[in-house]
Amino acid sequence: MKNFVSLILVFISFIPTGFSAPAPVSKLKVPAGLEIGVYAAKVSGARSMTMAEDGTIFVGTRGSEVYVVRDTNGDGKADEERVLLKDLNSPNGVAYKDGDLYVAEISRVLKYPKILSQLSNPPQPIVVKGDFPDKSHHGWKFIAFGPDGKLYVPVGAPCNNCLESDARFASITRMNSDGSGFEIVAHGVRNTVGFDWHPKTKELWFTDNGRDWMGEDLPACEINRLQKVGQHFGFPFCHAGDVTDPEFGKGRPCSEFVPPVVKLGAHVAPLGMRFYTGKSFPAEYEGQVFFAEHGSWNRSVRSGYVVNRLIFDTKQPNKAPRVEPFVTGFLYREGLREIVAGRPVDVLVIRDGSVLISDDHGGAIYRVSAVQKK
Repeated sequence: MKNFVSLILVFISFIPTGFSAPAPVSKLKVPAGLEIGVYAAKVSGARSMTMAEDGTIFVGTRGSEVYVVRDTNGDGKADEERVLLKDLNSPNGVAYKDGDLYVAEISRVLKYPKILSQLSNPPQPIVVKGDFPDKSHHGWKFIAFGPDGKLYVPVGAPCNNCLESDARFASITRMNSDGSGFEIVAHGVRNTVGFDWHPKTKELWFTDNGRDWMGEDLPACEINRLQKVGQHFGFPFCHAGDVTDPEFGKGRPCSEFVPPVVKLGAHVAPLGMRFYTGKSFPAEYEGQVFFAEHGSWNRSVRSGYVVNRLIFDTKQPNKAPRVEPFVTGFLYREGLREIVAGRPVDVLVIRDGSVLISDDHGGAIYRVSAVQKK
């Protein structure tokens, strides 16, 4: 009964109130030597982010809008944050390349050419590829251009747990910037909403959200690494490398599939992730991974609601990296009450070496920067 009541309270806490605000900065904690502040406070439903060469930030949402955010005076806070595009179908994914903005809706990828010169009057989009599945369940997309110049586009499973005949479901795909050369590069990926490439090996690393309704603590969410095109990461037969699915796992042992590099907590919902390639943080951060845990939605005791970092052992490169908190305080207590102040979604390293964090719950973007010596 206690767990049932707790679960009801979790659902109630996510009922929209019509008002959103950034998390109290006083509650947000970062490691020594760093500081955090609000970069933009009026980006409703802020999700995936991408950056142009002049520092302009484009922000997707799961609603119908894409935002443009700019810090034109260089003071570490945005002085322009407004809707750029509207009337789109869950334009979660945004990517920028060679002057053009790419936006991923549920079933298509659009291109807005020469966007920086047309911010006041965006051009009509070009449909790069318009035949992705139209299923809305896990249909929102994170997109990014890889070191090979190709656009990577995931297609989530259209369900909690199912086996679909369309091989595009539960995969990561890639294509040329004009939509040609489409291919699947990773199978068995339930729902990735964030990935990046190792700055040295150029291997693709990605988050993956574990299935629901196997209990409070199973299966773990994952961080994975693609080492060869065509690898299969288990879904829906095996979860987290060692949990056989009760419905689809018979005859498909977990040994057939690529195990995760890191197993996270169950239901923490890892989304955006980036390797740190900036220069302003202390040297220890070089090459580390920052990743956002959006937080559980159906667990009686909430998990996630944090931005973590992966710390690699430089002396043992094949050893699994350890996970440590990077930004906490999106979930906190006031007396007996548990407060969800934010749900981090994406992370982005920007030109000055600081790190932006989007929050779709508070409609905000935060900036983590190095403390300036006086």
